[in-house]
Amino acid sequence: MKHDPLGLHVALGEGALLLTPLLEQHRNALRAACAEDPAIWPIYAVSYDPEHFDAAFDALMANPARLPYAIFVDGELTGMTAWIDADPARRSVEIGNTYIRPKFRGGGINGVMKRLLFVHGFACGLKRIYLSVDTRNERSQAACLKVGATFEGVLRNHRITWTGHDRDSAIFSVVERDRERLGL
Repeated sequence: MKHDPLGLHVALGEGALLLTPLLEQHRNALRAACAEDPAIWPIYAVSYDPEHFDAAFDALMANPARLPYAIFVDGELTGMTAWIDADPARRSVEIGNTYIRPKFRGGGINGVMKRLLFVHGFACGLKRIYLSVDTRNERSQAACLKVGATFEGVLRNHRITWTGHDRDSAIFSVVERDRERLGL
């Protein structure tokens, strides 16, 4: 069990959607899901393509700063997401490491998932929840805006990706005072 001082890493669900803490038993289904879109991994910080999947999964599971979820829709593994770098002193956290299988994109799953995470995060005492997206990933940036996150700016050369690319990251956030505006 990972250290979770804010109590963030619990199962969450609404309707057909279930977020459950990611476990070793999800490895094979997640590997297959991540293999469905090999073209996406070059714009991700870490690759979960077939060649890199096991090393990336092992690193994710071993990383104490990441609290990952398996995403299920109607019992079918649909992808993953994670709480990243939860900071109890600042009462902030990042949502990231998100991948949704192609056939589930655009159908509202991301919006329901993010809403569940936002509501739960604020219920756990968070003041700030943010998302960090590679500026090349226009679909994910649009998804951040669609869920009501505010674009804050770009962190230049924010990180080096698995391909060696110097990533600029677009930063989006939802803060506690946004709750009423977003109906959270």
